[in-house]
Amino acid sequence: MKKKKFKLFDAILGTVCLTLVCESVMPTAAIGNTQYFWWLLLLVGFCLPYGMITAELGTTYPSEGGLYDWVKRAFGPRWAGRVAWNYWINFPLWIASLATAVTSILFGIFSDVNVGVWGLLGIQLFYIWLVTFLGTKRVGESKAVVNVGTAFKIILLLTIGILGLFFAFRHGSANPITSFKDLIPDLTNIGELSFISIILFNFMGFEVVGTWVDDMDEPKKDIPKALLFGGLLMAIFYVLPATGFNIALDPAKVAEMDPENVVEVLTTFFGSVGFAGMGLKVLLVVFGLMFIYTFVANIASWSFGVNAVAKYAADDGTMPKVFSKTNKEGVASNAAIINGIVASIISVGGIIAYNMSESTGAAFELFFCLSWITLLVGYIPLFLAFIKLRHTDNTKRVYRVPGGPIATNIIAFVPFVIIVLGVVFTIFGDFSLVYLEESIPLIIGVIISFVIEEILVARIGKSRGEGITAFVLCIIFTLLCLTKTMPSLFLIWLFCAIGTFIVGACHVSGPELVEVKKKED
Repeated sequence: MKKKKFKLFDAILGTVCLTLVCESVMPTAAIGNTQYFWWLLLLVGFCLPYGMITAELGTTYPSEGGLYDWVKRAFGPRWAGRVAWNYWINFPLWIASLATAVTSILFGIFSDVNVGVWGLLGIQLFYIWLVTFLGTKRVGESKAVVNVGTAFKIILLLTIGILGLFFAFRHGSANPITSFKDLIPDLTNIGELSFISIILFNFMGFEVVGTWVDDMDEPKKDIPKALLFGGLLMAIFYVLPATGFNIALDPAKVAEMDPENVVEVLTTFFGSVGFAGMGLKVLLVVFGLMFIYTFVANIASWSFGVNAVAKYAADDGTMPKVFSKTNKEGVASNAAIINGIVASIISVGGIIAYNMSESTGAAFELFFCLSWITLLVGYIPLFLAFIKLRHTDNTKRVYRVPGGPIATNIIAFVPFVIIVLGVVFTIFGDFSLVYLEESIPLIIGVIISFVIEEILVARIGKSRGEGITAFVLCIIFTLLCLTKTMPSLFLIWLFCAIGTFIVGACHVSGPELVEVKKKED
């Protein structure tokens, strides 16, 4: 049977589906008017350079290994193995969290239905194994699911944005901007920086497009175009609904609701713009079911890239060999099945935790932040690898990030700093003792993940002690956080970040740079 191909239009829709995560728009409603500052900062400081960097790497080194392959070329299999572990482990955690969200939405819109614990478990497992099945197919085979999911996301987010503007036209803004100062966050309050991690999640996924090379007709031409147009659409579809929420939702109502609860946020929003009774009920049912479908499309669009990275790592010995097996279509089917098994175990554990006590359930929810942290950690070497490969590898670039050595270093360094900040503030929040106490399960999860990662990569090559060094630095950083000397702490961290970037990414001697330049000329 002829393999279905991803055309440019499909690739653009796939890019939008990868990066457009509807449920992550809602927590931005709690930020208020300063969200526009953070959207602009992260669009320019992270999304744009990240998109350009992945376009260059994806077209220069087309491979289903994607991020893993790029880091391996730059720093060898040990660092690539670390990327593979963090990139992979976040995925079953994310699947399990979406399974929980599915049941939350269903019981929110059908509140009079009580299916009990077994019904709850059945719904979650059905979702998990549905997306697991889709993960055993090539991305070209699942493009209908991805394209419909993208269409649903656009409908959902455009509707929210338009209704918000309609509300403003009739009633004015519930959260008015009276001066330019209303748009600027209080940067002396370290807790404000925690908003970086809330918005940053919305931009991840561009590198997955690079793993679709074997399913595209002209990947070297289409990948940069897909990232450009898909990125622009993503920015529009994020900012418009965020504006709709911000206009229609009174700050007092936002403070009272749970921004992670999709049905609660939609009920509050639709009620604010004038819907009630049966009309509100119908809207909640339609929007809720569309949200659930987008959860299926999210996983379908990410699966191939994540599973391919796990397979490549298994082939190199940095992940267990069981991940290497592929089906007759060449898809890393074992990786997909393992995702389903791990996600199922997490879901069962979550249901048990929720039924034991409220506090245990809250602690379990915190572990889902581990998905976000491991994903971010997996991206950190990407920006270092870009600089290293630009300096040391003379492969012809179909697309090049514009600028000379200094400009490209800055283009890579800024998102590098932002992504590290995202990790820091996801774990430590506002650095209060209360927040740190609540984060203990998360910190334990990070430590366990780190230990497993180092055990896996210890089998490859000779260690230079980089894993232990990183762990010691993290412990020192955590202890410094407890001192609450934040201005000094931030300067210390920034110095370490700059040092890490220079040593890790630009470890190229002068003669090598001259030789590379001569070859390029």
